[in-house]
Amino acid sequence: MPNALISVSDKSDVEDFARGLVDRGWQVISTGGTAQALDQAGIPVESIRDWTGFPEIMGGRVKTLHPAVHAGLLARRSVASDMDELEKQGFDPIDLVAVNLYPFRETIARPEVALAEAMEQVDIGGPTMLRAAAKNHSFVWPVCDPDDYGLVLETLDRDEDSGELRRELASKVFRHTATYDAAVGGYLDRERSERDGGGELPEETLWSLTRDRDLRYGENPDQEAALYRSASREPFGIPALEQHQGRDLSYNNLQDLDAALRAVAPFAEGDRPACAIMKHLTPCGIAVGRSTVNAYEKALASDPMSAYGSVIAFTEPVTEAAAEAISELFVECVVAPGYASAALRILRDREKLRVLEPGGDLELHAPAGHVTPGLEARGVEGGVLVQTPAEPAVPGRLREAEGVRVASKRQPDDDEWEDLAFAWAAAQSVKSNAILLARDRASVGIGAGQMSRVDAVEIAIRKARQHDHETEGAVLASDAFFPFRDGVDAAAEAGVRAVIQPGGSIRDDEVVEAADEHGMAMVLTGRRVFRH
Repeated sequence: MPNALISVSDKSDVEDFARGLVDRGWQVISTGGTAQALDQAGIPVESIRDWTGFPEIMGGRVKTLHPAVHAGLLARRSVASDMDELEKQGFDPIDLVAVNLYPFRETIARPEVALAEAMEQVDIGGPTMLRAAAKNHSFVWPVCDPDDYGLVLETLDRDEDSGELRRELASKVFRHTATYDAAVGGYLDRERSERDGGGELPEETLWSLTRDRDLRYGENPDQEAALYRSASREPFGIPALEQHQGRDLSYNNLQDLDAALRAVAPFAEGDRPACAIMKHLTPCGIAVGRSTVNAYEKALASDPMSAYGSVIAFTEPVTEAAAEAISELFVECVVAPGYASAALRILRDREKLRVLEPGGDLELHAPAGHVTPGLEARGVEGGVLVQTPAEPAVPGRLREAEGVRVASKRQPDDDEWEDLAFAWAAAQSVKSNAILLARDRASVGIGAGQMSRVDAVEIAIRKARQHDHETEGAVLASDAFFPFRDGVDAAAEAGVRAVIQPGGSIRDDEVVEAADEHGMAMVLTGRRVFRH
């Protein structure tokens, strides 16, 4: 008679599975609460203490960590010495393990859970049994997912070679236990980081990720794609977005949504709403306005042609007036922290428009897009690049920020300071090399992703003039230093009156001298805000 050891935290469908095994001539061995549930369902079950001849101790902490269990799982049926040793010790083979693990991830998802409580939900025996069964999958069924119960029973009925399925189940077990351990390690890292006020890059890292959803397609329609999220806590960031309406999201939609939330994040602390209109991970317009619709109209005016097929983000709920304005343009996605009921009715007429709202613990003033809290990652061929997130540039904090100084002879006036603070915060969402022209806390020209900084300046000026924006009296933000004075000269020729940039070039003196020659104000921030 084959033996199955069943010990599950998630008892979904376990009674049907155990009954199915018994009906097929198997003996079921079980532990604690699982054994009780099966017994109450009228399913014959042998307790683990009877199987091992040893009681559960320490409140159940030690129950399956016994040679009778692990010898039964690890004995190779084709190796005579293994089977002789099993018989010599008086142990029997165990032919199937169905185990799912203590709810560690569910426990740490609860707010304010204590460290000691979290550690009590770290499973020891479960992963050990699963790994033993998976290692010996040539002879033993390793089952960690209730969704596989039916398939296992069907395969047993077909009386065919089940080696390929057992190998697939073993692969699933090792992935499952690895991500489980990663969740524990990630929790302890996060707990330490929150306690110490910061993190550092670990020597080794393994993120615990689970598939959140399949996407319409990848970067291109012939590519498959899915969104994975942190398995060690409740959904946050992009996976926590609530979709009110519209088509399924694609890979590019989610990238643009992440970029849009990053773009408006620095303005969430302000007293006026902000709007960012994104195309290909870069704003074609970004603005702060008197109202939501005013912010949108100012952002749209920056480059209305490029706004076609865009993703739009707001820092405040969408009003009826803003929804009416948005509905006049073809838009892929809108994301905002709320919608007036009248706004949702208006947007509903655009059936394909995706209307989304941040959920979970996403905070617009914090950097978005982390695979795991405190770290950002990007895949490259053969590896993963990992970095700590940049401190976001927030407009209201610019003048008091460490390292910020006026390098030119002329000081910016109050209006210029406001526009410089806006432009500096907005430029950090533009692909480098990045140049952003601004007036009245709105972008009027953006040069993005250029190999030459002077080319980025000239593109920003050309875009501004293309859409009839006045460049005379505008301010300019650059995400990194000017390597030569040519960019400043081009800006001055267009009438730019003030510039903000990190500084740090070996030609800083020449660049500041150029600003002084043109009567421009120049602010150096002491840090760059590259976004590759």
